[in-house]
Amino acid sequence: MGSIALAEELLLLAYDDESGKATGSHIGLDLGMAAAVLVELALAGRIVYVDGTIVVTEPSPIGEPIADEVLARVAADTPHSPASWVQRLRHGLRDRVLADLCDRGVVRDVDETTMGFIHVHRYPTVDPTVEADVRARLSRALIGDELPDERTAALATLVAAVRMTPALGLTGADAAAAHQRLGQIGDRAGFTGSVSMEESSIRPAVALVVAVLVSAVQIALGTAPR
Repeated sequence: MGSIALAEELLLLAYDDESGKATGSHIGLDLGMAAAVLVELALAGRIVYVDGTIVVTEPSPIGEPIADEVLARVAADTPHSPASWVQRLRHGLRDRVLADLCDRGVVRDVDETTMGFIHVHRYPTVDPTVEADVRARLSRALIGDELPDERTAALATLVAAVRMTPALGLTGADAAAAHQRLGQIGDRAGFTGSVSMEESSIRPAVALVVAVLVSAVQIALGTAPR
């Protein structure tokens, strides 16, 4: 597992470093983060997709608090579809991830009270090296010809699924090229159904979980391919 969780990586990409405010679709980010937690568990070999549902194959913790809580929750509950799980998990997830990042000194919580009672929270970056590492991995994936590692391929595909390409800081032709490359990564990884999973270097069980979660997110956002 990387230095931070996939859901944290997605959140850091979505939040402006200086203003500390989320950019893009809030519900898209929340759905993407919920999917990211489940992808984290798939990467760790804890869950698989079987007969339309997410199933726990190994209940032992992976050492990431939020993912471990979700793992225990999935294991204790009746089987649910990927679409059901992303909706169940998205509520309150962002606040929990932000609190953890604050505790670790990656971002800070700026509480701005207006009219004496309306609280508006911003989360400007304190330690830019964490997000810099994430962006560096994505940048290498965008300019390279080889399929990146499983984790980076999954992150790239989630970024595309929740329409977060603008968060990469690219404009014009560069942004269009990045969007195309993100799609190619998902295709070649076997996440989109255009390439056989047996032909991908991504583990089939992982590719299947990512594929169904990305589809669930896109359907929820109304952006699923027709």
